[in-house]
Amino acid sequence: MKKMNDELKPKALIVGVNLRNDKNFSYSIEELKNLVYACNMDVVGVITQNLENINKPYYIGTGKIEDINIGINQCQADIVVFDNELSPVQLRNLEKKLNISILDRTGLILEIFRSRAKTKEAKLQVELAKLEYSLPRLVGLHDSLGRQAGSSTLSNKGSGEKKIELDRRKIENKIYELKKRLDELEKIRNNQKKRRKNSNIPIVALVGYTNAGKSTLMNAYIDTYKKDEDKKVYEENMLFATLDTTVRNIEISENKNILLSDTVGFVSKLPHSLIKAFRSTLNEIKDADLILHVIDYSDEKYEEYEKVTTNTLKEIGVDESIPIIKVYNKSDLMLDRLPLVEDKNTIYISALKRYGIYELSKLIENILFKNYIKCKMQIPFQDGDILSYLNDNAHIINTKYNEQGTLIELECKPQDYSKYKKYVV
Repeated sequence: MKKMNDELKPKALIVGVNLRNDKNFSYSIEELKNLVYACNMDVVGVITQNLENINKPYYIGTGKIEDINIGINQCQADIVVFDNELSPVQLRNLEKKLNISILDRTGLILEIFRSRAKTKEAKLQVELAKLEYSLPRLVGLHDSLGRQAGSSTLSNKGSGEKKIELDRRKIENKIYELKKRLDELEKIRNNQKKRRKNSNIPIVALVGYTNAGKSTLMNAYIDTYKKDEDKKVYEENMLFATLDTTVRNIEISENKNILLSDTVGFVSKLPHSLIKAFRSTLNEIKDADLILHVIDYSDEKYEEYEKVTTNTLKEIGVDESIPIIKVYNKSDLMLDRLPLVEDKNTIYISALKRYGIYELSKLIENILFKNYIKCKMQIPFQDGDILSYLNDNAHIINTKYNEQGTLIELECKPQDYSKYKKYVV
């Protein structure tokens, strides 16, 4: 049965141009293969070309177009996927020459996002990104028709041209409507953020290349500290398995809570339209007090994926002052490669096997709660509400009872220390 389903998958022929001997070209092609698989298609062939400059009309050299046609016939391909974003003119010219459906890298990623979107907000974000991607391609086609007509005056417009103008206005109106709806959802998200900030609970954001194990790490924390299956997030070994932001309140030690936030994974050449559309989701990272950069240590290209995440964080404007812990995941598969001494703010774990979770929590605690103040307070019996508050919001180390009330040794937030300073002994 599985074989029959595999045979029904569209067959994709990949095409890439290596510009000026780009050292990352093979990595980019390998990543594109994974994206094609994530889009539920099979890769049946790869055609590449070395060029000094992109061919403006066709992206690839004209002599290579015949090779692609041969490849399409030999591999019985249903679609050709290009490892870069094609201009409207290139897309149109290639479709004429190849007589087959064509996707560029941006269109492929958008299609994956469309199939993965589950929540209302994610669906709206993907729809907006797809429309903003398609609009210039529609405009490009309109310009071409204008040149064919020999004039841009209204009196000379043909019926096809009028339809394109009408479609363009429909898309522009839809984009305006989607932005308005997303702005409304962003207001709700901002209110949620304010409530989190007011709670004084630090926010820890999980970031990383897609499929590095962020959702697995989130579930490892839920397993370790919450023991609540209903709070777990969806995880699967595929690119962009989840798009939606998930936030969980985790108590990593006595009365020391964090808000652990998991959001969409990164990939190289992440389309700008997606970054813009997902701005409110990605802003969760910008609001974090600490970032956990999750890296798949078992992947031979882990250093490249690490750079992708670092560059994307810069691109979306994440403040460099936010501390980052590098979390090398799946390290149980690479025991022979583990360093003898870990660098500062670096840890090697296995989220799947729940190895290193407590050690990671200790590292988080040392960064986020280092300003906690250790002291002793004498709480009179009549101020039982104060004692109750501190029991719920501070780390109580020791408790003794005497004639004056309750003597506690504790670690507390600086603001609580200032508020209850009169009880300090």
